[in-house]
Amino acid sequence: MTGLEWLVVGVAIFTASCLQSSIGFGMGMVAAPVLAIIDPRMVPGTIILLATALTALVVVRERTSIDVRGAGWALVGRVPGVIAGAALLVVLPERGVSIMLGAVVLFGVVATAIGWSPTPRRGSLMTAGAASGLLGTATSIGGPPMALIWSGSSGAALRSTMSGFFLIGSLMSLAALGVTGSLDAHSLATGALLLPAVALGYMASRWVNRVLDRRRLRWVSIVVSAGGALVLLVDAVV
Repeated sequence: MTGLEWLVVGVAIFTASCLQSSIGFGMGMVAAPVLAIIDPRMVPGTIILLATALTALVVVRERTSIDVRGAGWALVGRVPGVIAGAALLVVLPERGVSIMLGAVVLFGVVATAIGWSPTPRRGSLMTAGAASGLLGTATSIGGPPMALIWSGSSGAALRSTMSGFFLIGSLMSLAALGVTGSLDAHSLATGALLLPAVALGYMASRWVNRVLDRRRLRWVSIVVSAGGALVLLVDAVV
């Protein structure tokens, strides 16, 4: 990649990390379309690696607010979803992954924008976990299903519970990608180089949490994600 491309990728990861640290999701929705356009080899491996590091930081910061029971049922559902997502990644061509990624982002944007909020019961948590596992492993975007199911939570409870779920869920996805050969040296190298952008985004989220409310951050993520998804779809189809 050129120096300008690295700068664009770094800004995307910084912004996505700041949003996810503030509202509990957004890493994949914001960053994945940008990375897929500039270097498709970074999706999903590099983003999942970075998301794992970020969610670990948030879990340590807000560990006392985690809904352990809810996250546990969601993780039970995530297991078959991860397996299905890894298998799907093996058979889909690169263009197919890009189209699926863009479509998933747009679905998440629409669902988030209209405020659809299913009740977080055992069955719905497992279903959302399965959907998150499939989409997160195949495209690195597993946030929308969990953001919907936990949309009734707010603040530290939302961030910590989603981060706890994604920390363990991302480790599952990385293991599945490793088994199928979809996690390579390029993903590891680019992930290591982009860790400083994740750390800066995490630190910036402390200031953002004090200055901006969750509703405004939610709409920022919606607008940015929609724009990135549309550009990615046009690039993949044309």
